[in-house]
Amino acid sequence: QVRLVESGGGLLQAGGSLRLSCAASGGTFSTYTMGWFRQAPGKEREFVARIRSSGTTLYADSVKGRFTISRDNAKNTAYLQMNSLKPDDTAVYYCAAQTSVNIYDVWGQGTQVTVSS
Repeated sequence: QVRLVESGGGLLQAGGSLRLSCAASGGTFSTYTMGWFRQAPGKEREFVARIRSSGTTLYADSVKGRFTISRDNAKNTAYLQMNSLKPDDTAVYYCAAQTSVNIYDVWGQGTQVTVSS
């Protein structure tokens, strides 16, 4: 049973930086595509970034150039480095894994990020 646990969320001012972590257990992390998503109050969950097992990355236009997704297979952990944060980045951030098919079938519980103006 694969399990994902996010950490690193918090409250900060606009322009600041934060690094989220997603620790995986119970599976073969190095083979998974890992993704980060977010959901702001009253809005649908949206894609933020993903990293394949090969290391190739993809970003939403809204975070391109400010956020960086990475992974450390030795630590079974994915990261989301967030710089130049804006109030619009306020959301619950979720990590997810594609463990067997091309869908995100395992999700973490989420971590809150709040950016004040």
